[in-house]
Amino acid sequence: MTSHDGHGSSPLPVSILDLAIIGDGETAADAFANSVALAQRAEARGYQRVWYAEHHNMSVIASSSPSVLIAHVAAHTSTIRLGAGGVMLPNHSPLTIAEQYATLSCLYPDRIDLGLGRAPGSDQVTARAMRRDPNASDRFSEDVVELRGYLRGASTVAGVEAVPAAASEVPLWILGSSLFGARLAAMLGLPYAFASHFAPGALLQAVELYRSEFRPSEQLAEPYAMGAVNVIAADDSDDADEQFDQVRRRRIARFLARDQQLTEHQIDALAASPQGQQVAQMMHYSAVGTPSIVAEYVRQFAHHAQVDEVITAHSSPTIEQRLRSVDLLADAMDPVSV
Repeated sequence: MTSHDGHGSSPLPVSILDLAIIGDGETAADAFANSVALAQRAEARGYQRVWYAEHHNMSVIASSSPSVLIAHVAAHTSTIRLGAGGVMLPNHSPLTIAEQYATLSCLYPDRIDLGLGRAPGSDQVTARAMRRDPNASDRFSEDVVELRGYLRGASTVAGVEAVPAAASEVPLWILGSSLFGARLAAMLGLPYAFASHFAPGALLQAVELYRSEFRPSEQLAEPYAMGAVNVIAADDSDDADEQFDQVRRRRIARFLARDQQLTEHQIDALAASPQGQQVAQMMHYSAVGTPSIVAEYVRQFAHHAQVDEVITAHSSPTIEQRLRSVDLLADAMDPVSV
């Protein structure tokens, strides 16, 4: 699905970030079936790619193992690009991730992306349960270089090759929500994706830094940046607003009262608190409303952030609402899409 962006005649690719949400009364198996349905719809409607993020110990997010989920969804789709958005590399060895994603690339050629982040994707207790090295984040830059070497068949570790990773040509992306990732992506000549759907603060500064410091590489000749936006498109604006309110309240409750059963009154109190307002502010970049309003927001966001691609997190409470949102945005951005 493409549309003309707000600052030129080039098409604006639009993608999807699937959080693999386990909805009320649903199981993880339901969430995975929903992810298949969402990717199939995205493929039919011409979206660029679908990504899955690594999260741990979060009872409502099923994407703890992106590589396994990608394999499952890829088997039920034909052409759409699928990837990790992202793998939290400090949780893993570069060799293991190279082997996993090269395997995926061999099974599904020219369809696999690998986005890399340096956050833990979990809390400190969970990080310990994963046997995570507390200093692993400090080695992120070196680990990215090591991983890239394995995937190119040009290992930087003497005597160690990744199999089947040699020359698998899995595109690497750097993910971030701060200036660190922007600087690293620029230095290594990799595409950069900013997590503005939940960390809006440094978006403009990070993209500007990335573009100004970018050095061409074998993978990428010119900078390529992607920004993330929450999206709820509905046939009726009141319906969209109501869905967004539900999502916002659930997110506040999830962040501030993890897995506790709260009354509506208790959620009201949390939402009104300074901490609740801070969580709500994380959703600053959110396109909510009828299709034309949402499509215009997405175009203006791309212009505002100076990004080449927009990845949309369709966060409606039910899979039916999310699929409708995906369809409505596709209609509004590119009416000729199938």
